[in-house]
Amino acid sequence: MSSSSCKKCATSTSIGKKQIMGVTGLLLCGFLISHLLGNLTLLVGPDAFNKYSHTLTSNPLIYGAEFILAAIFLSHIVMAIRLIIENRAARPVKYHMYKKSGRGGTLASSTMPFTGLIALVFLVFHICGLKFGTVYSTNVGGVEMRDLYRTTIEYFQDPLHVLGYIVAMVALGFHTSHGFWSAFQSLGLNHPKYMPKIQCLSKLFGLVVAIGFSGLAIFCFIKGGH
Repeated sequence: MSSSSCKKCATSTSIGKKQIMGVTGLLLCGFLISHLLGNLTLLVGPDAFNKYSHTLTSNPLIYGAEFILAAIFLSHIVMAIRLIIENRAARPVKYHMYKKSGRGGTLASSTMPFTGLIALVFLVFHICGLKFGTVYSTNVGGVEMRDLYRTTIEYFQDPLHVLGYIVAMVALGFHTSHGFWSAFQSLGLNHPKYMPKIQCLSKLFGLVVAIGFSGLAIFCFIKGGH
């Protein structure tokens, strides 16, 4: 096989990985929005949030959904790591001068690996602290269910938990503000007429993620103090 053929094959493989990252990234963005909308029931009250969480966890399809979500998340991480390794291997000598990339040399784009890592570490603590946190029981409309509202409120009574959550959500906001529109570019959906609008939407998405989730953590902290 000629060197030119090898280069074409490597380029094609790299594009394929970016497309997988794009698809999985958009799917994860969809999950974030649905998760945020569900968590907004915290503002309504204990019964609303507990009914919402009970509806999810009591559905037998939840295990399949969690498996698919985990597969999407792992695929996104694996593709990201492989692309980082390949990019570093192709450019073994670090530049002495910073150069903007074709994907927009912004703070969000240049810190993607770091914000992604922060989000990953946060996810582990988040699951351990809430999903597998203290279990309380409550009765809503004659149905016995887990009082996840109480667990959540208690979890955010620790200022360090609130601070860590906000830092992670800000990092996730940066990550998605670039990743959202970058996914469209990876999939070849980068028409010059629409891309500026998608980029603006991407920044708005990042703000909604950062402010929305952080605001809920602050709400829980204040709510538990009363």
